[in-house]
Amino acid sequence: MQIRPLLSTDWAAVKRIYEEGLATGIATFETSAPAHWKAWDHKYLSNCRWVCEREAEVVAWVALTPFSKREVYKGVAEVSIYVAQSARGNGIGKQLLRHLIQSAKQEGFWTLQAAIFGQNTGSIRLHLQVGFREVGRRERIAQRDGAWHDNVLLELRF
Repeated sequence: MQIRPLLSTDWAAVKRIYEEGLATGIATFETSAPAHWKAWDHKYLSNCRWVCEREAEVVAWVALTPFSKREVYKGVAEVSIYVAQSARGNGIGKQLLRHLIQSAKQEGFWTLQAAIFGQNTGSIRLHLQVGFREVGRRERIAQRDGAWHDNVLLELRF
């Protein structure tokens, strides 16, 4: 297993893994993957983007989005992490998230946050295992596919 920077050439694998998450119905409130690399690239911060390769295949990715455009929040970012279905349950997500945390500290971030579907217990557990804490729950905050969903709010402060 190797963790390395996410590159534009990883787009096909990143999109495939993201679409697997979309198919679960509890990974994101988005309903489709970005159509092309430029749309994805524009959404995520240019630093702290990582992929995990296993046997030369990208099986997971992690990246940050800004919490706000306001200068006072420049050290706060939201985590997105996706692991291919075939690679789940092997500790890859934990290693990748720990790598992201170290790089975020080095880049000057002071808070990482995550907003996770209440039903996505695996992702909540992963974040808690690497030091995030639950700071709240937004009940019935959004509808997806006709069902109401809660968001569990987690943060990691440096």
